[in-house]
Amino acid sequence: MPLSAPYTAKLQAGLGLVSETKLLLQLWEPGMTVPMLHREALESGQFPGMTARRLRNVVVECFAPRYLADDAAPARHLKQLLTALSNEELLQFFLLFTCRATPILADFIRQVYWPRYEAGDQQLHNEIAQSFIQRAIDDGKTAKRWADSTVMRIAGNLTGCCADYGLLEDGVRAKRRYQTVHLSSRVAVYLAHDLHFRGLGDTTMLRHSDWSLYGLEDSDVLTELKRLSLDGWFMVQSGGDVVRISWKYPDLEAVCRVLTES
Repeated sequence: MPLSAPYTAKLQAGLGLVSETKLLLQLWEPGMTVPMLHREALESGQFPGMTARRLRNVVVECFAPRYLADDAAPARHLKQLLTALSNEELLQFFLLFTCRATPILADFIRQVYWPRYEAGDQQLHNEIAQSFIQRAIDDGKTAKRWADSTVMRIAGNLTGCCADYGLLEDGVRAKRRYQTVHLSSRVAVYLAHDLHFRGLGDTTMLRHSDWSLYGLEDSDVLTELKRLSLDGWFMVQSGGDVVRISWKYPDLEAVCRVLTES
């Protein structure tokens, strides 16, 4: 999604939706359209506590933008990886694809969550999220001004989504404690290859904003990739501002096959 895309309130249609996403990934098959997936989910009987309208919102407003973008590449890859990933790894993948589809969440994590974490804050208050949203509205990042009730609701959605993905403690509360987060090796391998296959040069790839969702700067990324090179994922050479990576695999599907075996 373009960086200039306006902030929306669509996050209120569903936060992390961790269990729902797992079920939908199991039901989804390549070539399945959004209406087909919705019908399959309805008929599966795996969402007994959810109305048909609510299930449609989850599929159309949340699952599809996050995991069926880019010709459904996220869904294809996660379906392949699903049984091999730990819960922590899965949450980090969900965070990546949700942030790519939801600029307000991505910017909140980059501009508020990590700076305050690095400054030594122990808790993140919903009031801080409200201030972030108010500034965004004043800066014209929404299509129109939001009512105060919408600001409060979306602020809770932002911190709630962070909790769903393991960045903050769980539970319904106005302030949540930070959780310790370390980017998993599998997610780092995937992300590096994903950005490479999107056509980014090696140095540009290190500086991509996706890494900052996990609190990493380009120097941190380089250190991580050098560590991963010891496991044979690629070969990294660096000197000054120049980084060259020798890539081993022809596409992301091949990378995912090896990740499921590692």
